[in-house]
Amino acid sequence: MTFGILRRLGMAAITLAGVAVTIFVLLRVVPGDPIAMMISPGASQADISALRAHYGLDAGVAQQFATWVRDLVRGDFGVSISLHRSVFELLGERLPATLELAGASLLVAILIGGATSIFAVLMSDYGVAALVDTVNGLFLAVPDFIWALLLVLAFGVFAPVLPLSGRIDPSLDIPFATRFYLLESLLTLRFAIFWDVCKHMIMPTLALALPLASVITRVLKESLREAMVQDYVLLARLKGKSQLHLVLQEALRNAIGPTLALTGVQFTFLIGGSVIIERIFSYPGIGNMAIDAVINRDLPLIQGLTLMFGALFIIVNLTVDLLVVSANPRLRHG
Repeated sequence: MTFGILRRLGMAAITLAGVAVTIFVLLRVVPGDPIAMMISPGASQADISALRAHYGLDAGVAQQFATWVRDLVRGDFGVSISLHRSVFELLGERLPATLELAGASLLVAILIGGATSIFAVLMSDYGVAALVDTVNGLFLAVPDFIWALLLVLAFGVFAPVLPLSGRIDPSLDIPFATRFYLLESLLTLRFAIFWDVCKHMIMPTLALALPLASVITRVLKESLREAMVQDYVLLARLKGKSQLHLVLQEALRNAIGPTLALTGVQFTFLIGGSVIIERIFSYPGIGNMAIDAVINRDLPLIQGLTLMFGALFIIVNLTVDLLVVSANPRLRHG
């Protein structure tokens, strides 16, 4: 198992290096000059040349890449062209907001999808499974940004009970030691702040969670159906175990593997898919910042964001693989 982990870590490093090379080259061949977008119309050619030299854009592509890699090794992601701040600091400020949003969405999706799957299997003799499949198919067909717009209309316009934008009420001048507002306010028992942060997260969380809950429902329900006809479940049934015991104690622990793998992959998709949702709700995460970076063609910021997305994707998938192997004795011994 140790050799397998080392091999996966080696492949992860190669993959991340490939991502770095690809995004660096693509950004250099795409038309458009970031310096021309940020400089005033009356600037002289000398001013433009000086600004290009300041950001290292006057050198060749190979030299720019070598300089970028050298700075990455030192922990320097460069300086944002549009925001004039360290890319590393910007990522550190925005990433916690997106991680909290993605984590909350994943938790809500697991609760909804898990409860719906178990309910459908428990009530399979009453024709409920067909109804669940129909409703789940409808939910699966609606993308997250449509859910976001529907939630805005429902709880922001017709029944304005939830805030439409932001992460916390601007009138709350509360100091935070970290950027994890939700977690920190809960751990420090500041429940009024915790509830305010929750209110700002409800709509974007539901918009991201509902499509994922449909996917989890489909996968887990089918896994439970397959597990319910296995010999060990039939043996437990002959022993007089209840239907609830058969589903929760016998079938669920053996059907959770595919769902666990899917959940890990979907978590990375939640982080990447939060771009539009964060834009709709003006949520100050990395997704919202990514859109601004692309609009302004902020090369250092786009490179830092892409590299961070790649690293998160690799870390999450590696962690999920290890969890799946640990949960399955046959895979662990193999």
